[in-house]
Amino acid sequence: MPKISVEIPGELLEDLDEHVGDDGKFVNRSDAVRASIRKTLDLLDEIDARHGRLEAASDEASDE
Repeated sequence: MPKISVEIPGELLEDLDEHVGDDGKFVNRSDAVRASIRKTLDLLDEIDARHGRLEAASDEASDE
């Protein structure tokens, strides 16, 4: 799995850490970030589908 580096504001990281660990929803920060990215991409796909852009994007990808 590729690794990336990102800069995150301190207050956002503190908020994230409240949801990580034994009492949190996520095992670690990486798990939380991956879940957030997946959810955001799913929401963007839903928005694109409502606007009729989802099929156009998949057609363009298959043309490459």
